[in-house]
Amino acid sequence: MADLYSPIASLPSYWIIVLLLATSLFTSAVYAQNLARITVSGQVRNTAGKPVEFATMVLLRTDSSMAKGAVTDTAGHYVFENVASGTYRVAATMVGYQRVISAPFTVKDDQLAVLVPNLLAREDSRTLGEVNVTAKKPFIEQLPDKTVLNVENSVIASGGTALEVLERAPGVLVDSQNERITLKGRERTLVMIDGKPTYLSAQEVVNLLRNTPSNSIETIELISNPSAKYDAAGNAGIINIRLKRGSRAGGTNGSATIGGGYGRVPKATAGLTVNHRAGGLSLFGNYNYDYRENFGSIDATRRFGSGDTLTSVRNLGYRPSTDRNHTFKAGADYAFGKRTSVGVMLNGAINDNNAQIDSKNLVYDANGQLQQTVTMLNASTRAMQRLSANANIKHSFDTLGRELTVDMDVSQVSIQPQDNMRTSYVDALGEEVRPELIQRNLPPSTVTIRAAKADYVHPLGKSAKLEAGAKISYVTSDNDVRFETLTETGYVPDPQRTNHFLYDETITAAYLNGSRDWGKWSVQGGLRAEHTRSLGNSVTLNKIVDRNYLNLFPSAFVTYNASPNHQWRTSFSRRIDRPNYQDLNPFIYVMDPYTYREGNPFLRAQYTNAFQVGYTYKGETSISLSYNHTTDVITGVNDPQGQTLRATTVNLAALDNVNLAISLPIQLTRWWTIRPSANVFWNAYDAEYAGQRLDYRQLSANLTMNQSFVLPYGFTAELAGFYNSPMVYGQMQYKSQGQLSVGVQKSLWNKAATVRINVSDLMHTMRGAGSANLPNTRLDFVSRWESRVARLTFTYNFGNRNLKTTRQRRSGVEDEQGRIGGN
Repeated sequence: MADLYSPIASLPSYWIIVLLLATSLFTSAVYAQNLARITVSGQVRNTAGKPVEFATMVLLRTDSSMAKGAVTDTAGHYVFENVASGTYRVAATMVGYQRVISAPFTVKDDQLAVLVPNLLAREDSRTLGEVNVTAKKPFIEQLPDKTVLNVENSVIASGGTALEVLERAPGVLVDSQNERITLKGRERTLVMIDGKPTYLSAQEVVNLLRNTPSNSIETIELISNPSAKYDAAGNAGIINIRLKRGSRAGGTNGSATIGGGYGRVPKATAGLTVNHRAGGLSLFGNYNYDYRENFGSIDATRRFGSGDTLTSVRNLGYRPSTDRNHTFKAGADYAFGKRTSVGVMLNGAINDNNAQIDSKNLVYDANGQLQQTVTMLNASTRAMQRLSANANIKHSFDTLGRELTVDMDVSQVSIQPQDNMRTSYVDALGEEVRPELIQRNLPPSTVTIRAAKADYVHPLGKSAKLEAGAKISYVTSDNDVRFETLTETGYVPDPQRTNHFLYDETITAAYLNGSRDWGKWSVQGGLRAEHTRSLGNSVTLNKIVDRNYLNLFPSAFVTYNASPNHQWRTSFSRRIDRPNYQDLNPFIYVMDPYTYREGNPFLRAQYTNAFQVGYTYKGETSISLSYNHTTDVITGVNDPQGQTLRATTVNLAALDNVNLAISLPIQLTRWWTIRPSANVFWNAYDAEYAGQRLDYRQLSANLTMNQSFVLPYGFTAELAGFYNSPMVYGQMQYKSQGQLSVGVQKSLWNKAATVRINVSDLMHTMRGAGSANLPNTRLDFVSRWESRVARLTFTYNFGNRNLKTTRQRRSGVEDEQGRIGGN
């Protein structure tokens, strides 16, 4: 059916496409022009006249923003290539030296090279007793347009998972019980890995992050208000997880990591990263294996009716599980001269989960007398494979910054779960009241994504530029749910719970984005157009939902640089969230004998208008106030069906969100730094569902505190904690939660190796708890999991440890994969 309208639906196997594209990119690049360019170069020396090796160099614009980065070689030399005309300064930083900045200089169009006078780096002997101060990026780094979590620099993050790292991120709430992630109090955050949306359901995104080892992550970016060059998806913004990648300086380097942990059950992790560069060729790859045993428990009570008709069902659930996870990445970049570079990249993950779910339901009458016990044992297995491939070419046309980038991507996610359920029914005396029920559920799903995009940058003089681009993505989702009951003649399909669902979606988009600087003012505005054609087909129910719509998404940003230390900014953007593919699937998934989840094929997209004003001091202290109005809010709800609870997803009328965010780094001493942050938000629902008025209004807060210490004898330490106050989500009202974690790190063998020890949730305070007042039903729950874990991790670095990382590139599917069900 998708072949009738998709312009790329008839493409051959995506592996053939990648090979053909890679061949054509390399062939075309051979013939690319290799013109002259403006270079800025210089040398850094210390007070003794010796060159400073491997110093971090930054080319700064007049507004102190970074234009380019570089690293000095063994002779202290550095080079910035392809520099546009304008006025700049050069800054150098290096451990053991004070930061040094050059005098301003001008780059003109008629120049081929600019030589900066030598920079003199003075030694920085910051010591306190035997405490040696070392420089590294903080775990939480506040930039004007985003917040960056430098995961590889965090002692506490070592040996954990991506989900555990996000729990400590400012403004992020991870709800493990309901498997959702919010950013600054807002739902439907687009989660990406290496700039690629995962295209998973909200539940599968959480599972993916739960099974992604933190040792494989370089940074996590929190982008609350993206520009028009990004896809319009993501009501609350974007969470982009950047996995570790290679280097682009000469030579070979790498690292090996091994670690283990224990809470109530064991965990283990191991990983290897290797990078190599020779001439214009850069190769990189990494592999990580993660083994972890887990457990989770829930105590939930549902009360139906009132008075003499009151019935209570208490659910006691326990879920021990074992996960085995493999993640990998491999790629190559090649530079044809100084203007053209091409690259290919492959990354993926293989996850296997085995769980034994024990769900005991105790049924009580109005007098509190036990009437019946219904127990369901579920031997559950779940396998997921995710594979993505990217081919990329970037070409600079001249020395003014005019460049073109083209990406071609294919990605596939395959999920193979199976539930084997055995349900027994006994009365208060333990006597069987009905025969045992044996069922199984096989809901395999496959999501395939094909995408292509092109981005063009065209400078307009020294202080303005235009950016334009286009993108097309074609996504197919195949979910074939088979629910069967064992009878005397074998397993028989249950027609009420068996459903084959196909979903095809094509999105074509184009954008134009312009920016200009006027003295202390910077203005950026853009418009993005996206056309969506989707077709949902329930083969079993013979139900088809066909949608075709075009939307415009404007964005505007204004920045005022009052001085090098003070910056003001304001922004507006309009965004969309399309329903996740699994949310559209009308199949029924049994959670326990009294609870099931059902999809909604008639879900509509939700739209958000986002406004924000902010202030930044010295590039670190940040304060922002935002207002977001969302219509047709996609929200999970619980709908009582007698004594059974039906969970589904619907469109509610509207949600207003106001958020105040504050980040304030404090340098108490030379060896002690505190980075507190606060996100205070107000959520107000204006909706009605099932005859119930949902006008919930709640003032909530997310508070984080990260402290870092530089200790004697090469030790460093971290102490981090967070607190989430009570908050509201649709019908649910959640109680507060929080935790405190600690970690210590020791460098060995002239920093060639590192040992890290950390303990998460030191006080064992983490839990999920909440309640909901539904029509004729009251729900209360408390859930716990293995949040307190002690971990030991050892990392050894080999080869040249002073290499720069490879160029970061955004691929063509990075804004799609987050909807195999974003949050």
